[in-house]
Amino acid sequence: MKTYRLECSVSVPVSLQEAFAFFENPHNLARITPPWLRLKLNFRMSSPERIQMRKGAVIDYQIRWLGLPLKWKTAITEYEPPFFFVDEQVAGPYAYWHHRHDFKPTEYGALVSDRVDYALPFGPLGRLAHRLAVRTQLQAIFEYRQNALSGILTGAPTAK
Repeated sequence: MKTYRLECSVSVPVSLQEAFAFFENPHNLARITPPWLRLKLNFRMSSPERIQMRKGAVIDYQIRWLGLPLKWKTAITEYEPPFFFVDEQVAGPYAYWHHRHDFKPTEYGALVSDRVDYALPFGPLGRLAHRLAVRTQLQAIFEYRQNALSGILTGAPTAK
């Protein structure tokens, strides 16, 4: 199984606790998800309204791909507020998904970092899909997230 890694980070002018608190609410994911992903692929959280973020918490999502509804379930496998947490795919479209969210204090606020290790199913076909579309889509999603997060936490307008 070929594993890929995506890493990115953004500095935000808020405290470590404020940055972590934003991510503690899984419903905030919709606020930093690109509109094309929410609308075109109908990406949405399908878990009940209130989720207490903690080790062992499970979050359910739904997405449409090629018109087919797909379920995606992640679990919080590590949780050390306000410094980091890890979500891992329990069931979903990836063969493997391990997403570490790190939060570090800086002189000007907080550094919010993501490291995603992932693999696609279907062997050579999955590697081809990664080269043709998946890598670019994930990079675009995380670039949007960084811009949106910065805008939300500072009150600045974000790109649509």
